[in-house]
Order: sequence, then C-alpha cells, then structure tokens
Amino acid sequence: MNTAVAHKKPRLRTSAMIASIAAEGQRVKAAPFGKALVDYAASHPEVVGLTADLAKYTDLHLFAQAFPERFFQMGMAEQLLMGAAGGLAKEGLVPFATTYAVFGTRRAYDFIHQVIAEENLDVKICCALPGLTTGYGPSHQATEDLAMMRGIPDLTIVDPCDALDTEQAVPQIAAHKGPVYMRLLRGNVPLVLDEYDYRFELGKAKLLRDDADVLVISSGILTMRALEVAQDLAADNIGVAVLHCPTIKPLDEVAIVEAVRYRHRLVVVAENHSVVGGLGEAVASTLLRHRVQPAGFQLAGLPDAFLDAGALPTLHDRYGISRTALGGRIKAWLD
Repeated sequence: MNTAVAHKKPRLRTSAMIASIAAEGQRVKAAPFGKALVDYAASHPEVVGLTADLAKYTDLHLFAQAFPERFFQMGMAEQLLMGAAGGLAKEGLVPFATTYAVFGTRRAYDFIHQVIAEENLDVKICCALPGLTTGYGPSHQATEDLAMMRGIPDLTIVDPCDALDTEQAVPQIAAHKGPVYMRLLRGNVPLVLDEYDYRFELGKAKLLRDDADVLVISSGILTMRALEVAQDLAADNIGVAVLHCPTIKPLDEVAIVEAVRYRHRLVVVAENHSVVGGLGEAVASTLLRHRVQPAGFQLAGLPDAFLDAGALPTLHDRYGISRTALGGRIKAWLD
C-alpha cells in the first residue's frame, strides 16, 4: 500500500490552521479521493468533475489532469456549480461536484434541494473542510453541514473516517442511484481502518472493536479519535467499544440498536459536528423510537457555538475532540 508518514511539526505556526489532521508519525495516504475517482472514472466515461475554483484543494485536480475534457471549472460560483451539476446529470452523466463544505451547503443549499435532490439526480457532492478541520473560523468551519443536509429528503450522506474509508466510498457513491453528500478528507489523510479488517459498505455501520464499559458510536475523524482513546483507556482497565457509522443517512439503525440493547454500558456519540442536528441526535432518536435505554448517554460533539479561529491542535483540545480531550470526557462521564 502506498503510504507515507506524517511529518513532524516541532511547533505550531500559521499553517497549523489548515494542517493535516494526522498526528506526528501517523501513517497517511495522499489524495485518496482524487486517486479513487480517477481509477473509477477510467472505466466509467459518464463520470465528470466540477469544482468552484477549488480543484487543488479538493484533490479534484488529479481528475482534471487525467480527464481534462470531462472537467469543468465553474469559478467561485457555488450555486452555478450545483445547478450545472444537476443539468449534466439530467443528460445522463454522473457529476462529482467539489468545493468547501461551508460553500456547498450554506451558500448553495436551495440549489441542492430544488435542482438536485427533488429531481433525485445522480449528483455526488463532495465537500472538503467538514466540521473543525480548519482553523479559519466560522466562515470556513462547516460545523452544521450534517444538520442542514439531513433535512433534505432522500439525500444519502457519508462521513468517512480515513483514507481507506474515502477511497472505498468513491465507487459506491458513484454507483448509487440518487444524490449523495460526502464529507471530503483531502491532502495527506490518516490511514487507520486497514488495521481493523474494515470494508466500507454504503448504509452500513461497522463494529470495529467490542468491550464492556463504553460504546462510542462515531463517524468521520472522530472514529479515528475513538479508536485512539480505546487504546489509551485500556491502560486504565476501561473497555471501549467503537461502532463506526460512515453513512449518516440512511442510518444503520439495526446495527445501532443491536450494539446498545441488552448491554449495560455508557453510550457516547462522537462526531466532528455540532451537537445540534448531527449523528448524536440521530442516534438518540433511533434509541428512543426503538425503546432502547442505555446505561448512560452523552454527546461528544462540537458545541452549539461559533468556534474560534486558531491552530487546529489547539482548537481540537479546546472543543473536546482531540485524543486527550475525548479520553478525558469519557473518563469523567464514567465517574
């Protein structure tokens, strides 16, 4: 497998605001989305790529280099991006539209809702910088994108954990009939799930590890954090199970209920998203409707607030989603 090791960062600089989420020494894989899309598109000529002046920053530049005649640069016009993607889909193509998550959701929401989703078109919207993966403040931090997109009927939503998740998700969302919103991990993306005999399946949650004291139900990069915390807390004789939910909608309610029912353990939902409207509330609703009562229930998401700007490691600590902070929160909830 073509992997590298994250470079050491001796001290935080301005670049830490947009730094890789990989820890020092962690294995990474470069541009998994872009490479997977190129591989898939080689045998699927119906796939086209569009972006809003962000090809390099969503790894779509690899597609543009491989298939220049199938690439469309729409400029900084996200509403046009989504409208054009819908038009191309009506002609039988499968557009992959990329931009930053804040622009793709907040700025172009109505176009996704009316042009793409209502028509059930095969548009795949892949948006970088989800949640707290940039330090550039509320203008660039998509901490509410899942809440917004979950409200759109029949829209499939995917939140990958790492490079493996991302590259395996690409062909599956491309083959899926209907619109998809995928949170995009770009650049040097951590590689962790290959150690857990993992395969991405659209619409399915996967129990990565099982144990007795805590069940962490997670998505995106917080699954990576949950697996790290599980290793740390094992030293304190605290057993942590991790259920990874890469598909936010439709949610794998069967797997969630099975993981919680008849097990007397704390349930923690960990996500790189506001505690309002994301995976945590979806899981809570699932348990309530299925009349399943865990021993305890906590949300380990981002606060319902406009977050600060700054270096990502500092912000992850401040808002409780770093390895150390998440482990501390879980231990406090167990006391």
